Amino acid sequence: MKKIAVLTSGGDAPGMNAAIRAVVRTAIHNGIEVMGVQRGYAGLINGELFPMNRSSVSDIIQRGGTILRTARCLEFKQEEVRKEAAQILADNGVDALVVIGGDGSFTGAKLLSKLGVKTIGLPGTIDNDLTYTDYTIGFDTALNTVVDAIDKIRDTSTSHERVSIVEVMGRNCGDIALHTGVACGAEYIITPEKGYDKDELCKVILEGKKSGKMHNLVLLAEGVGGASELAKYVEAQTGIETRATVLGHIQRGGSPSAFDRVLASRMGSKAIELLMEGKTSRVVGIKDNEIFDQDIDEALALDRKFDEKLYEISEEISK
Repeated sequence: MKKIAVLTSGGDAPGMNAAIRAVVRTAIHNGIEVMGVQRGYAGLINGELFPMNRSSVSDIIQRGGTILRTARCLEFKQEEVRKEAAQILADNGVDALVVIGGDGSFTGAKLLSKLGVKTIGLPGTIDNDLTYTDYTIGFDTALNTVVDAIDKIRDTSTSHERVSIVEVMGRNCGDIALHTGVACGAEYIITPEKGYDKDELCKVILEGKKSGKMHNLVLLAEGVGGASELAKYVEAQTGIETRATVLGHIQRGGSPSAFDRVLASRMGSKAIELLMEGKTSRVVGIKDNEIFDQDIDEALALDRKFDEKLYEISEEISK
């Protein structure tokens, strides 16, 4: 192993820079050259590679986003495009590629590995929707960002005795909604995994009003969607002023939490360790606070698991 490349792909996530830093410095510490790939797979097929050194990743561990930038690349689904990418890596003397991203990014890494490119994947996504690992890089920071926003929304919601429906990100995974809903004491949490009944929601809100609640907080995962429409329905059915807030991309940004910085550093170091051992087509994860690796095909084939116990807890303590 003489030279590797690293890229970030898909949606950005706080902690990606910490992962890049760990990959670059661990590789250099072990005598391996590093090249950065700008703009993910799109940059790879355009030959946007550049050499990186220890200084390249100075003063980035605390920064959100990704210094390598990122982009979607639908063309990468085409085998001919992937063959071009593999040839570009070979032409630059790159022996292996570290990919930081979500399930789509991992799929690209898996397909590249079938063309003979050594690949290791690091889970970088705020959605926490990769089943094989307990946590993905960026999830903890996103949670803290949402909690901070909701705490502020609660102040104005209480002052006006309103219902606040807050839509959070996560695609088809309800982890952000569930975890922040518990952390913020939401009266109702709506996730793609559990669904919901509009009339039951209105009943809960009215019962809360009768019991003296000054406000009601509803967490809505984007995989269910439609915060504005739901707010109109709730107000019409309950007669209580209802406001919708879509937090949007604020959840992706910001300085990564200490947890995400440490997690990214541990995973980045593990990626180089695996490549030095001659391993390929692996993904890095964390289970019970232990960093581990798994076959990328096995990891992507796992069915999504929802934390039913935490959802039960939220039901018991929210009303």
